[in-house]
Amino acid sequence: MKLGRRTFLGAGAAATAVALGQLRQRPAHAQFGFGRGRAVNLYSSRHYDTDDQLYEGFREATGIRVNLVEAEADQLIERIKSEGQNSPADILMTVDAGRLWRAEQEDLFQPVTSAVLSAAIPENLRHPDGLWYGLTKRARVIMYNKDTVDPAELSTYEDLVDSKWSGRILTRSSTNIYSQSLVGSMIAAHGAEETEEWARGLVANFARPPEGGDTDQIKAVAAGLGDIAIANTYYLARLAKSDSAEDRAVAETIGVFFPNQDGRGTHVNISGAGVLKTAPNAEAAVQFLEYLASPEAQRIFAEGNNEYPVVEGVAVDSVVASFGDFKEDPLNASVFGSNNPEALRITDRAGWA
Repeated sequence: MKLGRRTFLGAGAAATAVALGQLRQRPAHAQFGFGRGRAVNLYSSRHYDTDDQLYEGFREATGIRVNLVEAEADQLIERIKSEGQNSPADILMTVDAGRLWRAEQEDLFQPVTSAVLSAAIPENLRHPDGLWYGLTKRARVIMYNKDTVDPAELSTYEDLVDSKWSGRILTRSSTNIYSQSLVGSMIAAHGAEETEEWARGLVANFARPPEGGDTDQIKAVAAGLGDIAIANTYYLARLAKSDSAEDRAVAETIGVFFPNQDGRGTHVNISGAGVLKTAPNAEAAVQFLEYLASPEAQRIFAEGNNEYPVVEGVAVDSVVASFGDFKEDPLNASVFGSNNPEALRITDRAGWA
């Protein structure tokens, strides 16, 4: 049976969806509202077609279908708030702990106690009260041009303010959630005042004002517009596995360096999910999260989008594995997620566009 997608919109919800922006839709074989235990209704900001394998795998394992509404995280959060008690959504899945924190602040999640999830997912990758659980990891690393940078020069995020990197650093805008969470982890490590000083030094070393996504930063390094970039590893893996010879040539030019290996470790963010307070199918929703923490599902995450699995013992994709092993920052994701507002204020004052 082919897995389909459908957004379930009543008149009021449809108007809300138009106001919030386009939601991704595909025809489905059935609508929301199968009844308890037969369906789980997922609102997700993960935009990877390979995730379809997860939904089909869950259906095959349990007989429970996954109905999907796909949009940007902030749109989904606003939609859930607008739908209120009548929301059909059971689960909100999104990328970055900062977005999970935003949903948490809107009081959207209910606590979930699951021996399966607690055993499978490390403590630092889940909310202390079970409001959400990390399902994949993303390492935010330093990528460098192999022709212009000796990796022996690299060491820590903190060292990026050194004058030797003047005019050489590329990164995303501070309005991007990945940048905010990295700064949030710096706040946890050093406090707000020292982090602001660091942010000012980083901005002073930018090769250009921030523009584009992580792939744009990587390609700019390969093109010589800068020498190092701050980016997530899975973007480089995509280029390395691309059908485009040009993309593969870019990947060949780039080296990966994991910062802070002699200290707290490399900043690791997550994608994750939580069960909503108004979930009509809460029991099925918990089953779905438990399935996503299974070795089978974790392999799909790892191979489908080149992310790191959260479950110990599950192999990473071979291209990602070629980047090397590394020590992770053990900071709980809820901490740097909750630091996002302060991170925004700091980067704004520092002139990080």
